[in-house]
Amino acid sequence: KHLRDRRTLSTVTSNRARTISSKAVATAAVAVKSPPEIACQMSGNTAAVLHGIGQLKVQEWPLSGTVPPGHVRIAIKAVGICGSDVHYLKHGRIGDFVVKEPMVIGHESSGVVHAVGEGVAQVKVGDAVALEPGVPCWHCTAAREGRYNLDPDIKFFATPPVHGSLATYVDHPVELCYKLPASMSLEEGAMCEPLSVGVHACRRACVSPGKTVAILGAGPIGLVALITAQAFGADQVVITDIRQSNLDFAQQHYQPVHTLCTKPSDTPTALAQAVQH
Repeated sequence: KHLRDRRTLSTVTSNRARTISSKAVATAAVAVKSPPEIACQMSGNTAAVLHGIGQLKVQEWPLSGTVPPGHVRIAIKAVGICGSDVHYLKHGRIGDFVVKEPMVIGHESSGVVHAVGEGVAQVKVGDAVALEPGVPCWHCTAAREGRYNLDPDIKFFATPPVHGSLATYVDHPVELCYKLPASMSLEEGAMCEPLSVGVHACRRACVSPGKTVAILGAGPIGLVALITAQAFGADQVVITDIRQSNLDFAQQHYQPVHTLCTKPSDTPTALAQAVQH
């Protein structure tokens, strides 16, 4: 996740990203509609807490009386629902990460600075910020080289046993809170985290003018990869999916783009030839 390059993120997050935000949230809302058990306990600081498979509760959540030094208290205003949140809700785990005790969900978030801890000068109360959800140790080689997403001990929002950000307030290290420009909404700010996936992928793939890019999957992350590749100047972009409706959405909102609906029965050779064509 490379939220440090805010110029790139500000450029890529346009009106099209606003459409992705509503699409992603709407899709996730459908996915989590009517789980087996939803309870609501509204008092003070509240959070969406996953207690087990299909058991999501909005309840009071503890918050320290003072903000820790070097941290800011964020009044959360927008949180995207990631596929990982839905996966934890439906299955209780992702690989080796298992929900063994109540966990606050959410990691795509933005908000307004509510209070600052001792030693904080980078932001002030009232500033709108996007939150980098991964907190590294800052001591390992990867973190010290700026590749903190590769820190094996990183503490990432809503990844067991680390709590997420779908709460009224969250305390977070100030160096991982990024001020949003006045032209960017809080909903767009929450989309900086998924957008950074597209930015990182395009950097790794050296996307530039003259390049042709293939994107496999036209869900929300595929779409942010699409608009990022276009912003990076790719000459042509082809995006595939097994759902024609996803491709129709991409065609409607993100021209110019080539689309290809694939089938599980497609052979790798046939698929490669279709993408090339």
